[in-house]
Amino acid sequence: MTNQAQRVATAAIGIPLAVAVVWAGGLLLVGLVLAIAILGTRELFDLAERGGVRPLRILGLVLAGLVPLVTWVVASPLGERLNPVESFVAALLMPFWLWVQWPLVTIFVPVLVLSSVLFFRRPDQHPLAAAGITLLGPIYCALLPAAVLLIRFAAGPDRSLPATALVFFPLVVTWLCDSFAMWGGKAMGGAKLWPEVSPGKTRSGGAAGVVGGVLAAVIYVPLVLTPAGKSLPLLQAAFMGLVISIVAQVGDLVESLFKREAGVKDSSALIPGHGGVLDRLDSLYFVLPTAALLYRAFEVL
Repeated sequence: MTNQAQRVATAAIGIPLAVAVVWAGGLLLVGLVLAIAILGTRELFDLAERGGVRPLRILGLVLAGLVPLVTWVVASPLGERLNPVESFVAALLMPFWLWVQWPLVTIFVPVLVLSSVLFFRRPDQHPLAAAGITLLGPIYCALLPAAVLLIRFAAGPDRSLPATALVFFPLVVTWLCDSFAMWGGKAMGGAKLWPEVSPGKTRSGGAAGVVGGVLAAVIYVPLVLTPAGKSLPLLQAAFMGLVISIVAQVGDLVESLFKREAGVKDSSALIPGHGGVLDRLDSLYFVLPTAALLYRAFEVL
């Protein structure tokens, strides 16, 4: 099977499953985000180790796994819309919920990481870089994508079509932006966007991606959002499409920068035709928190 055929087959299976999980909400969605957080953090740690930096792998992975769980407890207060299984899990996480309610206690996380580096990394083992990547992993690969939980649980209860439509708005804009950027770059060519970071991307492709993202946002509203029962003025949708398209390309470039430093094409071979979790979600790491902020700014959530 060719790489393109693998990409199409993976998308044909993955997108309907993603829609179903987002629609279902609850612990099913939390579990998906948790898996994404841990797998993405592992891939980031693998990139760092290629450069001779050894993160505190177990500590970083544990912190990455806790982020979606704590986010879920914060986004879904105990006793509200929780089934017995969810209530039990939420009760177990109550200490972490109390933790994030007192921001000063959160400072303990870097204290824990830095203290662990002191005990487990010698001066010749790049302790500064080890501490940095151990902290960055849970922030970049867990905290940023956990924004999807804030959107989903603020938008509606479990098994909610309107909430699903809101979650997929920034996703569809990002996917169309990426497709238009690829088509536009191939059709028009021209000057490179940032050759030191991503030699294949062109300025014309970047501009085409922004146009595609805005068009996707404007079309998505009457085609999906309005029928699903969510209203968003077209001008606001166009603005969101513009911002998301720009932010998505920045997120893509950031991950490309990491891979260039590590000297690899893909972060892993986990997803057939798509590379790893970082490769698939590079843009969304920046898009999801941006979309959550825009939804709040426009009082959609």
